[in-house]
Amino acid sequence: MLSVVFATACGLVWGVGDFAGGKAAQRAAALPVAWCSKLIGLPLLGVYLLLTYVPPQLAPLAWGAVAGAAGIGGLGLFYRAMSAGAMAVVAPVTAVTSAAIPVIVGLALGDPTTGVRLAGIGCALVAIALVSLAPRRSDEPTKVTGSLLGLAFAAGTAFALYFLFITQAARAGEGEVGLWPVVASQISALVLGGAAVLLRRPRPWPRERRTLAWMTLAGPFDMTANALYLLASRTGDLSVVAPLASLYPVTTVALAMLVDHERVRSVQVTGLVLAVAALLLVAR
Repeated sequence: MLSVVFATACGLVWGVGDFAGGKAAQRAAALPVAWCSKLIGLPLLGVYLLLTYVPPQLAPLAWGAVAGAAGIGGLGLFYRAMSAGAMAVVAPVTAVTSAAIPVIVGLALGDPTTGVRLAGIGCALVAIALVSLAPRRSDEPTKVTGSLLGLAFAAGTAFALYFLFITQAARAGEGEVGLWPVVASQISALVLGGAAVLLRRPRPWPRERRTLAWMTLAGPFDMTANALYLLASRTGDLSVVAPLASLYPVTTVALAMLVDHERVRSVQVTGLVLAVAALLLVAR
C-alpha cells in the first residue's frame, strides 16, 4: 500500500514539474530549460541525500547512471517529436508506451495479478491516453507520418527504460541503497544533456525573470518525483508503480485549468475519472 502512495504522489509531483517546465519552455528553448531545471534541483537532492544517507554501492550507482542516460535520451526524442507537430498524437502515444512497457515486463516477471488489479492497471493506461489528448492546433500537420509515430514510440520506450533501470537500481544493492541511484541518474542526465546543449547550441536561452522562476519551480518538483519513484519501486510491483507514476498528465491538466484557464475537453474529463478509478482499484 505504501508503494501505491509513493507512486501516486510521484505522478502528482511530476505533473507540477512538467507544467512548470512547459511554462518556462514557452519563452526559451526546451533543451536548455530541461538541463537548467535539473541543475537547479541538485541542491534539494543533496538535502534529501543527507537526510536518508547510507553508504553508496556500485551496482545501484551504475544502474542509476544508465537510467539517467535513458531518461535524457527520451526527453530529446520527445521534444523532437513534439516540435514536428501533431502533439495530440505524440503526447498520448509517448505516455502510454512509457507506462505499458513496464506493465508488460512486470507481469512477465511474475508480478501478482488479480482481476481488480488488472482492471486498475487498464484504467490507468486508458486514463493516461485520454488526459494527454490535446486539441489539434491550426498550424499542426493534419497527416500523422510513420516517422512521427516512430519518434513518439521511441521516446516512450526510452522513458519506459528509465522506469525499468531505476527500479533495477533500487533493488540491485545489498540492503538500503538510499537515493544514490537518483544522484547517479541526474548526474548522468546533466552530463549527456550538457553535451547535447553544447553541440546543438539551441536558442533562445532562458533569461527572463518569469522563465527563471518557472524553472526554479520545475527543478525541485522533478527531483522530488524521481526520489518518490525510487521509494515506490523498492517494494512495489513494477506493473502497478509505473502506470500510477505515469498519471502526471492529470496534474498538468488540472494546473492548466487553474493557472491558464484552459478549457478541458470531455475526453480529458473521462480520463480524469478513469484515473481516480484506477487509484481506487489498485489500492484495493
